[in-house]
Amino acid sequence: MRKLLLVISISITFPLLAIAQQPKKPNAVEIHEAIKKLNFLGSVLYVAAHPDDENTRLISYMSNKVKARTAYLSLTRGDGGQNLIGPEIRELLGVIRTQELLAARRTDGGSQMFSRANDFGYSKHPDETLAIWDKKEVLSDVVWAMRKFRPDVIINRFNHRTPGSTHGHHTSSAMLSVEAFDLVADKTVYPDQLEHVSTWQPKRLFFNTSWWFYGSRENFEKADKTNLLDFETGVYYPTLGLSNPEIASLSRSQHKSQGFGSTGTRGSQTEYIELIKGELPKDKTNIFEGIDTSWNRVKGGKAIGDILYEVENKFDFNNPSASISQLVKAYQLIEQLEDTHWKSIKSKEIKDIIAGVSGLYLEAVSKESNATRNSKITIDIEAINRSSAPIALKSIKIATLGITETPGISLENNIRKTYKLDGKVTADAKYTSAYWLKEKGSLGMYTVTDQKLIGTPETNHQIKAVFNIEINGAAIAYEKDIVFKTNDPVKGEVYKPFEIIPAVSASIKDKVIIYANGPSKQIPVAIKTGAPNISGVVSLSYPEGWQVSPETINFSLTQKGEEKTVVFTLTAPKNQSEGYISPKVKVNGTTYSNEIVTISYEHIPEQTVVMPSETKVVRLDIQKKGQNIGYIEGAGDVVPESLRQIGYKVTTINPESISAETLKSFDAIVVGIRAYNTIDQLKFKQEHLLNYVKNGGNLIIQYNTNRRLKVTDNLGPYPLKLSRDRVTDENAKITFLAPDHQVLNSPNKITSEDFNGWVQERGLYFPNEWSKEYTAILSANDKGESEKKGPLLVAKYGKGYYVYTGLSFFREFPAGVSGAYRLFANMLSLGK
Repeated sequence: MRKLLLVISISITFPLLAIAQQPKKPNAVEIHEAIKKLNFLGSVLYVAAHPDDENTRLISYMSNKVKARTAYLSLTRGDGGQNLIGPEIRELLGVIRTQELLAARRTDGGSQMFSRANDFGYSKHPDETLAIWDKKEVLSDVVWAMRKFRPDVIINRFNHRTPGSTHGHHTSSAMLSVEAFDLVADKTVYPDQLEHVSTWQPKRLFFNTSWWFYGSRENFEKADKTNLLDFETGVYYPTLGLSNPEIASLSRSQHKSQGFGSTGTRGSQTEYIELIKGELPKDKTNIFEGIDTSWNRVKGGKAIGDILYEVENKFDFNNPSASISQLVKAYQLIEQLEDTHWKSIKSKEIKDIIAGVSGLYLEAVSKESNATRNSKITIDIEAINRSSAPIALKSIKIATLGITETPGISLENNIRKTYKLDGKVTADAKYTSAYWLKEKGSLGMYTVTDQKLIGTPETNHQIKAVFNIEINGAAIAYEKDIVFKTNDPVKGEVYKPFEIIPAVSASIKDKVIIYANGPSKQIPVAIKTGAPNISGVVSLSYPEGWQVSPETINFSLTQKGEEKTVVFTLTAPKNQSEGYISPKVKVNGTTYSNEIVTISYEHIPEQTVVMPSETKVVRLDIQKKGQNIGYIEGAGDVVPESLRQIGYKVTTINPESISAETLKSFDAIVVGIRAYNTIDQLKFKQEHLLNYVKNGGNLIIQYNTNRRLKVTDNLGPYPLKLSRDRVTDENAKITFLAPDHQVLNSPNKITSEDFNGWVQERGLYFPNEWSKEYTAILSANDKGESEKKGPLLVAKYGKGYYVYTGLSFFREFPAGVSGAYRLFANMLSLGK
């Protein structure tokens, strides 16, 4: 798969164009637009709850049209969502969605921030949300984000005044933002933060409203708009050949794991924001009215502005380097600013512009994609000046490798300079893994003990090359991440992040192992080296009452990256039991217990996640009837693998091949989650599936949403209507509506204990209307809500059985929930 996102040049703020690994190569138009942004000293913070909540039209408009420094604060990383592109869920899905947000911001020109809140799943009310999140801590993170980013204007995506009307996370994000607005300037509030930041007071806070929040366009037209500002966000950018909505759609489409591909539009569009706090601007098209966004905003800024406004107005698109002298003068003045906030921001911006106008290309490439602590490493350096400006390469320093090189040479116009530098990774170098996953968190919060890390989108790589450059007599330091670069025969130049990994990792492929057909199983443990010549001993920790043989296994590996699998025999107790096993690798007195997970998709940079290696083992009391299961894949789940764990033979069915002939050999057919939302062919194949039931088959359909259904009139053999009903409390009481039904009694007797230990939710998008032919098996409800009777419906049709379920088996199976397996086995056994 492709390892790197290649970003199309659509953002007109070129410093955000390229991902961290790839050197920036801005063209003259992008440089000029960056100079315009350099000359705007104003900030907007957009606040919501999840990746994909943000209004990319407004973010793009503020960044690209207004030129404001614009950030999106997503309180969560979207860990509780569903993954439409692969098997990753929970923490690993959060890693994917983090990178999708960063890709979106590179597209629309914004930047990205987070809190420590964990997306624990759908919540119906902010009271529940804020209790699970730990309101005090998440509010602290919102205050921290405001103090750190120092926005003049805050825009909330959701309405803080309507708790219970939408996702509890959504309303909570707005409520926390409103509360933080009044706290951020108070020195007595979270005073420990003031060791790193100062207090701040935003000027005004808005709610990004629309007709949708009023119920209809007609209601919105009639509404009082006294406190509303409106913006024409359908603007066209001639230098790009793109409209703002087209850029916004490209940004929105980066949320691929959620299926949010968006078609670009053209023409007039209006966005509305309602004033919640602060003074309403008289000019309702100017969100920054009354705020000085010129260089006069900072002490000493006038002299800088005098230089840079002239650079902007007289910019030579055919010879950008003509501006170098003035840009260097402005840089030197920026470095003297007393205002450390704007000094830091504008220094970075103007350094990138100076590099852009001079065609300065600096790169540090590792010979290998990863390294371990104390390992030796070779770095290839490239430096070139593609202008006539006097530029000198004074030194190159890579502190974490112990490298200092002092070329002290002039970089002559278009003459490439290269060096090979050898160094050694320090013994205390940190793994380049998601920092928020390094310590165990809670249901609602990630654990991050370093205040300075809180809110940062990703781990800051330690190993960087600092190029000390002299341009027009001024010393400027450029910091570059070490990268790994290869040449692909098809794709050409391909970049990957350079990673620091453990010397040894150990993993067990299956994260849940079910004992359903015998007391013992072989447990393969894959050991992989990050360095050469590694020898040691492997053992397996296991729950009380279980037995493992042998106790230890010796291993020896000579090559870096070499992998060896050792096999333990794990024997379960006689009675139902569960617990966790974990491999422990001891090398030279050090114990390693982490595994390395690589996430590789074409639209995001490859991610290397170092996390504890752990597998749940379950001794399951389960009976089953039938053997051959056909599975039609939906939007991504691990149900097929889970069914194989308990002894079924599972065959994946290509939707195009569905016919009476291909279906007749199966004891049951299972349809994956959201298949009827994502697979067009099913609207042509549904007749075959229902005929399969009529002729004696057993069809189980897992949840779909009522939007974008490919099949609407005959989702089942009898009338059936989907709703948005769901039960989000995973501990909600389950009532047996049909206690004598076969699905609750054979071959396994299902009791209330089978619904203990469920995770995240009971289920979602239940049917709320169905014909008398269906039997409602179960009911449940969240606190204060009416009974929901649609989690599991069974209908006899012809000689067979049709089952529709919104129960979240796709979440329970990966968590090893015993009762979920037992109930599903009963569903598969219907009619047998």
